[in-house]
Amino acid sequence: MPNGKPAGVRCVQLTDTNGCAIFGHPSRPAFCAGLQASADMCGTSREHALQWLGDLERATTPGAFE
Repeated sequence: MPNGKPAGVRCVQLTDTNGCAIFGHPSRPAFCAGLQASADMCGTSREHALQWLGDLERATTPGAFE
């Protein structure tokens, strides 16, 4: 996604099993490589982690708080 991934749009690099198709490749965006999971982010379930990531995406959407 050369112009970035818009909020709410599935990344084109996600596989059918939600893995990253370019994990470990030099072409992987710096943001993705720099995102470090934490206990707060992951919680105790996959659902918690997905909710956390969704909240982060919404909070960082340009114009979200204008």
